[in-house]
Amino acid sequence: MAKFTVAALQMGSAPEGKGRTLEKILSFEDEIKKSGAAVVVLPEALLGGYPKGSLFGAYLGYRLPAGREMFAAYYGNAIDVPGPETAELAGLSQRTGASLVTGAIERDGYTLYCSALFFTPEGVLAKHRKLMPTGTERLIWGQGDGSTLTVVQSKAGKLGAAICWENYMPLLRMAMYAKGVEIWCAPTVDARESWQASMRHIACEGRCFLVSACQAQPSPRDLGAEVPGWPPDQPLMRGNSIIVNPYGEIIGGPLQDETGLVTAAVDTEELARARYDLDVAGHYARPDVFALSVDERAKKGVDFQS
Repeated sequence: MAKFTVAALQMGSAPEGKGRTLEKILSFEDEIKKSGAAVVVLPEALLGGYPKGSLFGAYLGYRLPAGREMFAAYYGNAIDVPGPETAELAGLSQRTGASLVTGAIERDGYTLYCSALFFTPEGVLAKHRKLMPTGTERLIWGQGDGSTLTVVQSKAGKLGAAICWENYMPLLRMAMYAKGVEIWCAPTVDARESWQASMRHIACEGRCFLVSACQAQPSPRDLGAEVPGWPPDQPLMRGNSIIVNPYGEIIGGPLQDETGLVTAAVDTEELARARYDLDVAGHYARPDVFALSVDERAKKGVDFQS
């Protein structure tokens, strides 16, 4: 018997900060229990926030003091790993029996990383740091390295994560396929229809189940904010979280403009049937023609040796 329920918890970061966001996550405990979910995926940058539209006072060649203040506030809203917030999420995982994969802004020294954190009921805490922040995300987030190309064993199967536009990196996908990912977790803030097409492609290409969880945020006007170039009455992020099977078919969602749990039943015994004719890291590979080398060593700017 290999049937499980997997879920995407669609919600947005609270304007009041990480403490309130954590409270919102924890408020879903009873609903997660009721769903019987074995895996729950939460959106990108949920703890710490995704500052969509923020300029951080940056112009080519110089930074404004106001931008430094914005970064200091953003740094203060990030979390330590491990830390009090991860302890609370570990407890939620243990109480619900669900493995959790959630987006968070992680601070390490004075550098911030967009990370996906893994929690299992057995007490595992692991993380993946986004390898390539997109566009101006590079102004506020550092780059992860190959040491956090993490795969975590859960009762429902092997979990791996690619954050938002990391999913568009073909070599990263190939590395994760080779690690045997069975449930692909995609925390994101991309709610567009084209994103759903990409998620369907990846599930089909990797012959894996896929859970994409996106933030849902109301309009800037409802948030009491102003986002340059964004219509004040249009939702900032619409969600559209989905669950996809190994043939690229949507089996859960999309959920739009709402907070809630998107669930679907999966049968991991289907993976063998799906990979009968396509196993891109196995019988469908051509190692005599193509080769991928992955460096999983941690990269540090200063390496002390004694």
